[in-house]
Parts: sequence; C-alpha cells; structure tokens
Amino acid sequence: MSDMWTGEKVRLRGVEPDDWRGFRDLARNTLDARNADSVEPPRSAESFRSWTAERAGRPPGGEAFRLVVEGLADRAFAGSVTVGETDSRAGRFRTGIEISRDHRRKGYAAEATELVLTYMFAEQRYNKCEVEVYAFNDSSLALYRRLGFVEEGRLRQHEFFAGAHHDVVLLGITATEHWSTHRRPSLR
Repeated sequence: MSDMWTGEKVRLRGVEPDDWRGFRDLARNTLDARNADSVEPPRSAESFRSWTAERAGRPPGGEAFRLVVEGLADRAFAGSVTVGETDSRAGRFRTGIEISRDHRRKGYAAEATELVLTYMFAEQRYNKCEVEVYAFNDSSLALYRRLGFVEEGRLRQHEFFAGAHHDVVLLGITATEHWSTHRRPSLR
C-alpha cells in the first residue's frame, strides 16, 4: 500500500466536479433493487453537475464524508464510499458503498471498505462500524460477513420501495475484530 487511501485495486479520493457522470450512472442503477435507497424521478445532467460541484467544494473529512472509489487499473470512477452517522462519544460510525455495474465483482467494494475501516479505526479512534443492508441483498451481506462484520439484528419491514416493505439487517464490526485480521498502519 503506497498510502492510507490506496490499495492493490482501488484508490479513494475526494469528489471532483467531473465525477458527475459517475454519480449519475450510480443513480440510474437505483432500479437495481439490491442497491436502491429509494427510487426517485429522473434528474437532469445539470442537477448532477451542481450536486457534484457542491460536494467537490466541501472541506475534507468531518463527521460525514463521501469519497470516490477509483479503479487503479483504468483510473476510472468505480463508485463511492460514505462515512456518516458518527458518534464520537460512543465511538461508532456507519459506512456504505456503491460500485458501478462495470466494476462489480472485482474486489473493489471490499478493498474500499477496508481502507475506510483502517482510517476510521487507526486515525480517528473509532471503535465500531455499523452497516444496514436489505435482507434480500445477498451480495452485500456476503461482502460484509467476509470482512468480519457480525449480524446484530434485523428491522422487520423497515423500508418501503418498489411496492413493498423490506427487512433491513444490521451488521457491525469492532476495531478489535478488524485488527485481528488486518495489519495496523505503521511508519515503516
């Protein structure tokens, strides 16, 4: 790893104004119910340009942030990873990831999530990460379980979209659990 934000397959970087097409393509995949947060009416290209430009102008870090997942092989926009709902007193935060269709099944989601976990646990001193996943999203559930997340509960019929109510699975991983399978960053 050349730096904390670069793995073997992906690099996490700040949002740039030119990323609007990548975010538009992610939003177009909301009909892919495995990744849908909600189904919204179509947005204009200008809406995506202004949304992305506003995010590109935000200062780095903070209590909630979004980073672009860029594939090292092609230097292309591959998705985004978010950190939010931070609680510094309790030492926990939430994360989420979206990978574009063309970049799925390449290990990008796992590596991007691991980079975020390393940053939040090693540099920000958080103790626990939580995620929420739709119960029917077998791919995401398998991803988080492979990364060491443990199922902590289920919110029954918690979200409504695509004409039905859906269960949400809550998963979590502690810093100790993460470090049991990952090397801590070092100065050497």
